[in-house]
Amino acid sequence: MISKAPGRICLFGDHQDYLELPIIACAINRYISIQGTPNGTDSFVINMPDLGKEEYIRFRESELKPTKGSHLKTALYVVQQYGCVPTEGYDITIEGDIPINAGLSSSSAMVVAWIQWLFTTFGCHQEITPEFMGQVAYEAEVVAQKAPGGKMDQYTSAIGDTIYLETNLASNYRKIGCSLEGLIVGESGVAKNTVGVLGDIKGKSLEAIAFIEKITPSFDLATATLEEYTAYKTLLPDNLHPFFYAAIQNHLITQEAFFALSETKIDYKHIGDLLNAHHAVLKNTLQITVPLIDAMIDAALHAGAYGAKIVGSGGGGCICAIAPHEKQQAVIEAILNSGAKDAYHVHISKGAFIA
Repeated sequence: MISKAPGRICLFGDHQDYLELPIIACAINRYISIQGTPNGTDSFVINMPDLGKEEYIRFRESELKPTKGSHLKTALYVVQQYGCVPTEGYDITIEGDIPINAGLSSSSAMVVAWIQWLFTTFGCHQEITPEFMGQVAYEAEVVAQKAPGGKMDQYTSAIGDTIYLETNLASNYRKIGCSLEGLIVGESGVAKNTVGVLGDIKGKSLEAIAFIEKITPSFDLATATLEEYTAYKTLLPDNLHPFFYAAIQNHLITQEAFFALSETKIDYKHIGDLLNAHHAVLKNTLQITVPLIDAMIDAALHAGAYGAKIVGSGGGGCICAIAPHEKQQAVIEAILNSGAKDAYHVHISKGAFIA
């Protein structure tokens, strides 16, 4: 048995899910795979050849508890709250082709694949649905470890395809039926700074919104407009203006993108324009790009891409672009020539599955 879970691209809604605002993301055909062989012990011996690491987890330890930075151990603790209790040890191999620390959710894909493997091997008290696996993975990776992220990565990897996810407590989602063609990923090779960048922007965004809500209790971020930004920004300290603006503008872009992607026929130029608008906020307002990412974006657009944006928390990582069929190879070559570590086509994938 092999448990597989895909990476993801956030198309719209970066730095929105921890504000409980919707996102649009798609699973891609790059995966983390997990398989195991019984070893007759009370331990999981986990081999990660892509990282050159091994990890040992004794699952019967009374002190098994959430451990910051240890996704596998924390997930093992969380699944036991749902009746998934290991009864024997396994030698586990974890490997994949999702670039690590690059903004394509390799860690979330690993957690989803691990939870799926544990549920399939040892059972569970609840029906194992994709959204349930996404929720449990979110609890393991974010809630239990008190990490700064949201629900997008885990839910997208578990559910698959392209989804519009409401990241509030309800976690309602709908699949967007379109099949986006011409998706390209460019890897910068610069490791992203998830905890630092995400934690800083999340903290200041929440501070700005709480400041406005305290003064104006009727303010609702989910329905806010740019006119409200103009009206309310004078109430904020100057250093919080960018974060308040980005929260509102990125939400408006995501809403427009949802309707555009729901059309019977996709207007790729419009989608590209929305990607560019989203990237402009991430680059100029939240300032999460680095010079190489900027060069890769410029190269993709100059080579004929409809649009391009940074993917993920920022400080490095990847970009995604959408290009017409006849210009896709030129876009890939332009990204590579700009100094990228790698660039390639990706396709939308189904969610986590057992192979």
